[in-house]
Amino acid sequence: LYARLFYLHIIDSDRLQEFAETTRKKVQVLPSKRGNIFDSKGNILAATHSTYIIGVDPNFLKDEERSKWSHLAFILQIPYNELVAIMEKKVRTHNGRLIRWAPLSKNADLGVYKAVEQLKIRGVYGNRKNKRIYPGNSLASHIIGFVNHESQAVSGVEQLCDYYLKGQDGWFESEKDGRRRELAHARSREIQPVNGHDVFLTLDQRLQSAVEFEIQSVVEKYNPKGVTVIISRPEDGSILALANYPTFDLNRFYDTKLYPISNQRNLAITDMLEPGSTFKIVSASAVLNEGLVELTDTFSTGNAKVNYRNRILTLPKDTHHYDELSMEQIVIKSSNRGAAHLGLVLGEDRLHDYASDFGFGQLTDFGFRGEISGTLHPVNKWDRLTITRMPMGHAVGATPMQIHFATSVIANKGILMKPRIIERIADDQGDSLIEYEPVAKKRVISEAVAEQMALLLGDVVKKQGTARRAAIKGYSVGGKTGTTQKIVKGQYSHSKHVASFSGFLPIHAPEVVITVIIDEPNLKSQIAYGGRVAAPVFKNIAEACIQYLEIRPIEYSRDWVASGKN
Repeated sequence: LYARLFYLHIIDSDRLQEFAETTRKKVQVLPSKRGNIFDSKGNILAATHSTYIIGVDPNFLKDEERSKWSHLAFILQIPYNELVAIMEKKVRTHNGRLIRWAPLSKNADLGVYKAVEQLKIRGVYGNRKNKRIYPGNSLASHIIGFVNHESQAVSGVEQLCDYYLKGQDGWFESEKDGRRRELAHARSREIQPVNGHDVFLTLDQRLQSAVEFEIQSVVEKYNPKGVTVIISRPEDGSILALANYPTFDLNRFYDTKLYPISNQRNLAITDMLEPGSTFKIVSASAVLNEGLVELTDTFSTGNAKVNYRNRILTLPKDTHHYDELSMEQIVIKSSNRGAAHLGLVLGEDRLHDYASDFGFGQLTDFGFRGEISGTLHPVNKWDRLTITRMPMGHAVGATPMQIHFATSVIANKGILMKPRIIERIADDQGDSLIEYEPVAKKRVISEAVAEQMALLLGDVVKKQGTARRAAIKGYSVGGKTGTTQKIVKGQYSHSKHVASFSGFLPIHAPEVVITVIIDEPNLKSQIAYGGRVAAPVFKNIAEACIQYLEIRPIEYSRDWVASGKN
């Protein structure tokens, strides 16, 4: 006996004391409240709703308080018989252990929790938990992102701004008696939680809703594989709306049967396509910026082959045959052969460099997880056809976001902007802690060339161009259509297309840039041309922007450019 006492008190003393202290101590986390996400007008896009899990320790109940059970059942809105069954079951059937916690309500609000507290039933208590809710359900789902059931930010702004949103949990340390009750007087340390900050986006809920409504109409009409629409302000790169199809409900992200995991992909930055004719703004802008071509210079677009550096190259085909086109007509008619001629004038190195300057082949720095850089091969990896195919938007892979901001270069007087989605971080009083200023990445072309290109893209929308369905009466609209044959089993398909239109308005001082990309629209026997499918969608969204942003109806003309009027 003495030997055993000596062992316990002297040799094993430290371990046993540590075990006793650990058993006696009670450390409980005080969860912080996650910050809210707002749009630019202060509308809530994501919020934290506090709920309470109310439960009971059946072995801690007192018989003299049994008369209160009926009141408890009424407050929790559960049948009295079910409540009694839970309250009277004190031992687990399968292992004979005492039940120390049995849930009564998992999503009680603050009012219910306080009413339960006022009953003062010994053994019945509640713990607060924070639940993330998204009032708009699927609205802007690919922008907002979501927080999973383990309180981990998974995607979108939730993940991008998690450091500011999540706050800092608090905790307290105390002791408990032999019946596992907290000894409040024994609290030694207590750290209060610090709630997270609020995030204000550049997104506008009204425009986002308009875009998603239009996308739903496209889905019903064409049953496409995918759709992406982006609206931004050209002068600062602010994203006003961004939506994709397929989409998903942020409040039901876990329902993978209804919303497959693939629906969570933000197609605007994760998927790549050949930009097609929307890329022609690159080759056209480049030759004008280098001073290699004038608008009136003509090219023989009727010939199928051309001699380039002692090599005979086959030129791409055009939808319509043109014997000869001026540089201006090449853009307006969206001539593939004409664009190839512009590429030949530029040469490989300059064509590659301008494509890179317009943002192709590199990340847009949007900041979201999963963004890809697309494909822009170095010149030494080009084959003999690349110089004639890239100017028309083949042999290059781009995300919808890259295509959108390449068009924004024209609308923004030749300057490439970084996409901007976060406007500011604020405290719970609404006071700004951090403000995110616009970031200009580089000047790509001169302001004069940007004006020339804006004028040409305006003619694309007029009666002689390929985007007549994008025209809006009384307003000046500029843009470029795109119709891309998808590559299927290593060959360009004649039945699967991507229809696109990227444009801006008004031309004289663009207020919005809008890009519409529709993947594999179903037109049965017809070809899904960008001017036929995407341009009308652009028009509908542009009209919503005109009404909401109160854009003035000012026509644009060549005389206006010449006079320099504002």
